[in-house]
Amino acid sequence: MINTAIWLSRLDAFLDIFFPRSCVECSGSVEASPYQYICRTCSFKLTLAYPPSCNTCGYPYITDCVIGKDCPHCAELSPSFDRGNTLLIAKEVGRSVIHSLKYRQGLFLIKDLKIILKKLPHLEALIQGSTLVPVPLHPTKLRERGFNQSKSFAKVVHGVFKDATTIEELLIRKTYTGTQTKLNRKKRIQNIQGAFELAPQIKLDLNKKYILLDDVFTTGATLNECAKVLKNAGARSVEILSIGHG
Repeated sequence: MINTAIWLSRLDAFLDIFFPRSCVECSGSVEASPYQYICRTCSFKLTLAYPPSCNTCGYPYITDCVIGKDCPHCAELSPSFDRGNTLLIAKEVGRSVIHSLKYRQGLFLIKDLKIILKKLPHLEALIQGSTLVPVPLHPTKLRERGFNQSKSFAKVVHGVFKDATTIEELLIRKTYTGTQTKLNRKKRIQNIQGAFELAPQIKLDLNKKYILLDDVFTTGATLNECAKVLKNAGARSVEILSIGHG
């Protein structure tokens, strides 16, 4: 009897013949690549967030010299969370990955997100024993988009570290704030203030480590607001993990 892994591998090969995969960045053919939807050439342009990185926002220090504690990406942020982490820099290929997931219902990228997670072994210690909390969408936005990309990301992380994590939807978004993409830093912070609250009848376990998950860290305003709610509810340990930073 053919085991499931072999059967799925053969199915993927069959589908590639009739429905060849294309790269999310250049639309070229994906062959001889470590990824499913990033071609080999574009894979070299994907910048993963290996340590050392900023403790606050997770942005990797590209040089071997670790700059001071004041990271230019989060210098104006007064974090309510304890530490920030990210998978990749949201530029070029990284931006295409996030946009495909967010705006093209790119759940086909789940396999590639799993591959990326496995390329960042330092995250295992972060994830161990944690409760994953996806950043919620407002019901109006959820109806428009059809899915919550942060929840999908949480499922990917849980799938890779299944024995080390749980997923709990602890927050609700009570205010429809619209898109943040065209706002400057100051307007983003103002726009998102007070937008989240603890879901009804939720009591936090003060001994748990909570990790907030979102698709992208730009100014950190959204994740910071969510962290404030958890901290005000008594959470002692709140960290963040985003797919991209940029």
